[in-house]
Amino acid sequence: MISSTAYQSARKLHQVSRQIHKTAMKVVVRPQVEETVTNTFASFIHEIRPEHLSEVVQHRSKRMILDNIGVGLVGSTTHVFNIIKQYCQDLYVSTQGNSGCCSVYGQKGLKLSPTLAALTNGVAVHSMDFDDTWHPATHPSGAVLPAILALSQMISKDKAVSGKDLLTAFNVGIEVQGRLMGFSHEANNIPKKFHPPSVVGTMGSAAASAKLLSLTKDQCTHALAIAASLAGAPMANAATLAKPLHIGNATRLGMEAAILASRGMEANYFILDDVPGCSGFSAFYGDYHPKSLSAPGEDYEFLLENQDIAFKSFPAHLGMHWVADAAVSVRNSIINQNGSFNPAAIQSIVLRVPVSKYINRPYPESEHEARHSFQFNACTALLDGEVKISSFSDDNICRNELQKLLSKVIVEHPTDNVANFDKMYGEVALLLKNGDVVSGKCDTFYGHWRNPLSRESLLKKFRTNAGHVLQEEQVEGVIEIVENIERVTDISQLPLLLQ
Repeated sequence: MISSTAYQSARKLHQVSRQIHKTAMKVVVRPQVEETVTNTFASFIHEIRPEHLSEVVQHRSKRMILDNIGVGLVGSTTHVFNIIKQYCQDLYVSTQGNSGCCSVYGQKGLKLSPTLAALTNGVAVHSMDFDDTWHPATHPSGAVLPAILALSQMISKDKAVSGKDLLTAFNVGIEVQGRLMGFSHEANNIPKKFHPPSVVGTMGSAAASAKLLSLTKDQCTHALAIAASLAGAPMANAATLAKPLHIGNATRLGMEAAILASRGMEANYFILDDVPGCSGFSAFYGDYHPKSLSAPGEDYEFLLENQDIAFKSFPAHLGMHWVADAAVSVRNSIINQNGSFNPAAIQSIVLRVPVSKYINRPYPESEHEARHSFQFNACTALLDGEVKISSFSDDNICRNELQKLLSKVIVEHPTDNVANFDKMYGEVALLLKNGDVVSGKCDTFYGHWRNPLSRESLLKKFRTNAGHVLQEEQVEGVIEIVENIERVTDISQLPLLLQ
């Protein structure tokens, strides 16, 4: 048996040996860390400053923030939002009492913890599939903005977070998402495996949160690595009530990763690198080829500088906007020729769209399926001349005239029509009973990054969406703050306006 004295001596020797080993490892390993892709991302997050944002980047990102707040506010009126809100309210209030510090969209007086507020507001943002879309395909704003708005309220207990701080953190989250998706050719196309915002969105939220929390470079590395362990959701849950959770979880879990890193949790230093035989972030993409990120500075060019964002004019999957525009053009052609549009005169409807299984739904039975149906959106646009929020009500989905049109749809997949938001098109051709054929084609809908919404159109969309929840003076107050965000000294006042 080992004596107590001998045991203590052995324990001290072991502790000294461990310390020597740790010191040696720092000498051996850390210089190598400086050369990794992961380390360059951590450096970028840590070193970026407000003055690194160009006027173009500031302008475009403020438009994104305003639009995202609007779709979050109208999203707070949905069934799926109420499920999540009640769950988070029951969970938090039952364990903490009503002592939260963070606002919830459209819920005056309700406060939750930062992570639960981020989850709830993130679900609101994607509850109608109304949020912005980028290329390669993802919904960039919703995974970031709810997290940093909640953090701004949390941090404000100790110090004010300026509008410049929030705008910088927001752009960090957007840039990280875009750079990560650029490492994979697979990511350019409409996804088949993972829903992109659940993957890169979680990383973007972690990066933005790390910036707002002023983490060290090492902590930024760990925040990204922790977030990678919390990322990923399957495409099979598209067109279900679970899909908005992908955005809600991305914004919440990315924030949690940053908070955990700030409290000392560590993870893999090489998470973004392509390490043979040991997948990090490469687990999400079969053709992952990472590159180092340049240091921020006057010469750094953000992706948002050259790649604008698509804003939706109605709440549905982005692919629906091509067929809706094409269908409206066909309808207008018939009206111009005949003076009216008669659905009974249609023999068949041909849709020429890309191959994408989850948005090819001949007879959708719910609002979420309808938002992911080429057939539904084309036929709705033919009947009504537009697609809007009320188009996805149960009454509109089930109406007889729509069901009759759906039964006439034939879907074709031309080889030149690829499942890529930068290259695809939508074409609608009607074969009439008198033998005439009328067709319309859309390769760039209004709101696409090649044909962006005007300021007037964006403001109209925001006012309409926010007006479902807020009073007119609140709506105008939000517009004033966001459009002048770089001059706001305490941005934590913004979420207070969104209740």
